[in-house]
Amino acid sequence: MHNLIVILGPTASGKTRLAAQLAYFLDTEIISADSRQVYKHLNIGTGKDYNDYLVKNKQITYHLIDNIELEEQYNIHQFKTDCFEIIEALKPKIPILCGGSGMYIDSIISNMDYTEVPVNEAIRSEFKQKSYSELVKYFNSMPITQYTNLADISTAKRLIRAIEINIFLQNNTIQKQENKIKPILIGLNPERELRRQNIEKRLDFRLKNGLIEEVQNLLKNGILPERLLFLGLEYKFITEYILKKHTFETMKSLLCIAIQQFAKRQMTYFRKMERDGKKIHWFENGETEYEKIVNLIKE
Repeated sequence: MHNLIVILGPTASGKTRLAAQLAYFLDTEIISADSRQVYKHLNIGTGKDYNDYLVKNKQITYHLIDNIELEEQYNIHQFKTDCFEIIEALKPKIPILCGGSGMYIDSIISNMDYTEVPVNEAIRSEFKQKSYSELVKYFNSMPITQYTNLADISTAKRLIRAIEINIFLQNNTIQKQENKIKPILIGLNPERELRRQNIEKRLDFRLKNGLIEEVQNLLKNGILPERLLFLGLEYKFITEYILKKHTFETMKSLLCIAIQQFAKRQMTYFRKMERDGKKIHWFENGETEYEKIVNLIKE
């Protein structure tokens, strides 16, 4: 019997709406598996569709949304700790883990612990003088290990730790911890052309309803452009537009292409999860196929 329901899929596939409907039906709560929604003030750009969490006048409780300030850093290891604590606290309810960050989801259902990899002072000494770009180039040239796709490479310090772990794994293995998570994975994947249209419509709506103003306000409130550029997608391209690196039409076109490419990368990661043995039950539409999904979960 499963003790975790996972709703995954590419951006603009309707995951949040489905998760909220299921949470209402099952009287449970939602844990966000989105690497950016955990930050406060990133509302429109990350798609915090708060209205979706209100189902038949009932507010669905959600977790790991609006938890930390934008100046702070949040990584996959913190996510794992937080997520497992929430899952434990919600027992006997079966929570719904919902999001498009494949690495975050995979870290919970695979439950590999890399914190036990020992510190290697020789490696740290060797790499500490290198620039961030040099570290990225070296990391990308390394043989792929079980950690490669999970690594947090957002800073030079974390990159060095990632290199340290990868070097360790080339000669050693880490056993999976006993994983008490028994998930059922529900994937939403609209037909490609429909997904493209959904992305375009959603971007149009957000641009007309405060997305640019959201980024402007972040900059006015002291968030550095470099931080927003690092967050990627909407925040990267709109920051560049505000800094007059693009016209509005160029920004919109580049951003739309980037979101399409992002959706493709998400699906690539989910397909990798399937190759690694995770069973994902795929549906095209969470609304029209809702009864099928409910019946599958009840089996």
